[in-house]
Amino acid sequence: MKIIIIGTGNIGSAAIQAVQSAPDMELIGVFHHNEMEAIARLPHVDVALLCLPTREAPIFAKQLNQMGINTVDSFDIHTQIADVRRQLMPIAQTNQAVSIISAGWDPGSDSMVRALLEVLTPQGQSYTNFGPGRSMGHTVAAKAIQGVKNALSITLPLGQGKHGRHVYIELEDGYDFEDVRRRLLADDYFAHDETEVERVDDVEQYQTTAHGVLLERSGVAAGKDDQQLKFEMRIDNPSLTAQFMVGCARAAYRLQQEGRYGCYTTIELAPVWMLPGEVEDNVKQLV
Repeated sequence: MKIIIIGTGNIGSAAIQAVQSAPDMELIGVFHHNEMEAIARLPHVDVALLCLPTREAPIFAKQLNQMGINTVDSFDIHTQIADVRRQLMPIAQTNQAVSIISAGWDPGSDSMVRALLEVLTPQGQSYTNFGPGRSMGHTVAAKAIQGVKNALSITLPLGQGKHGRHVYIELEDGYDFEDVRRRLLADDYFAHDETEVERVDDVEQYQTTAHGVLLERSGVAAGKDDQQLKFEMRIDNPSLTAQFMVGCARAAYRLQQEGRYGCYTTIELAPVWMLPGEVEDNVKQLV
């Protein structure tokens, strides 16, 4: 598979390593977001990994799908995923392309785990507890607020799926902290959680890429209650996101080869499509 990467931030840098380590992929280009003309001149691209700020991902997915190029992104605004899927579906289908959206670790791999837990216990309650650790999406959103020179958003688990945010910001000269703080708290990324904003002189001293999640579900299986299910991981955020996107690139390529064009979320994919090698060989090894 011939792969390009768009975006050179933390996820883009990790994606370079992940693609170069893949036995079935060739990295043919790394581009900034303003190089679409150069991408359009490439003779052949199988999949583009969109390692971009979340709000830019659907725009680039649309443009690339219109060129017939498959895309994978890590769009992470949960409340907008269904709308993005609905918008991209006819574009991908018309241009015989595949777009896999929200393919990070959450949404993404965690979404698949949540679906599996619900299969195992159809009646019950699930909680997704993030952190403590750096949220890349929230950090990017904080940096985009006018007057913010640099920022870092830490996610703090409060239990039962509730979270707090601690945001460190450096101010640009001439901006009022309280005004910047009010605008940050009004952003959709932060408006729904308990968020503390702290002004600091140097954000870099607080930097980390560590994160984690604990998925919990209590429910009923075949009429028997008190089933307790848990999934937990501690991760480096950019590297896991990039690695999962690479797996989804395989799925996008295979779906296109089968003529199954359209826009997909990760719960619609079979994990075996994300693995290198032949499906039959993986079935023999893993099942």
